[in-house]
Amino acid sequence: MNKQPEITMQTRKNLADAFWQIYCEKRIEKITVKDITTKAGYNRSTFYEYYTDVYDVLEQIEASVLPDIEKHKNIISKGSMEFPLKHLVEVYNKNKQYFIVLLGKNGDPAFQEKMKNTYKDLVRPLVQSYETDDYKLECGLEYALSAFIGVMTYCFTREEQPDIEKTVVLLNDFMKNGVIGLLK
Repeated sequence: MNKQPEITMQTRKNLADAFWQIYCEKRIEKITVKDITTKAGYNRSTFYEYYTDVYDVLEQIEASVLPDIEKHKNIISKGSMEFPLKHLVEVYNKNKQYFIVLLGKNGDPAFQEKMKNTYKDLVRPLVQSYETDDYKLECGLEYALSAFIGVMTYCFTREEQPDIEKTVVLLNDFMKNGVIGLLK
């Protein structure tokens, strides 16, 4: 009797894994519920017990790789404007297979925006004391996080695996000294 929740979680995971295997090869608009259920070995009604459609599976996977704001509030130390290197390396290593696909050419274009907004919500309380002009603060966050996500996208979608520690240090240098200052 206690195995039911375990079976439920395993079924959900099996369906999500089947979706992910297909998504790594096909754009989402080309994926059908039948593709997923055939690969996972379940019927359509089982799929609909857990998900509303293929987009729901993708949204749930994306949500699982984005940081939980409440759990991550203490990661960025107050008063520090540096990205938390250790945390970013851990997040990258844990979710690398997802970032490579989600940020890649066949990935979800909305994922970058979701990622940016999540990190804005995480960083905003830490930097609000530096700037009282809300417009300037929001523009600064947009600029910094767009650049950060752009560089990470570039790194994750390259053929060779990026050195994530080197990349995060480089991003910190860009933030401290500006891109032009470092490229001179």
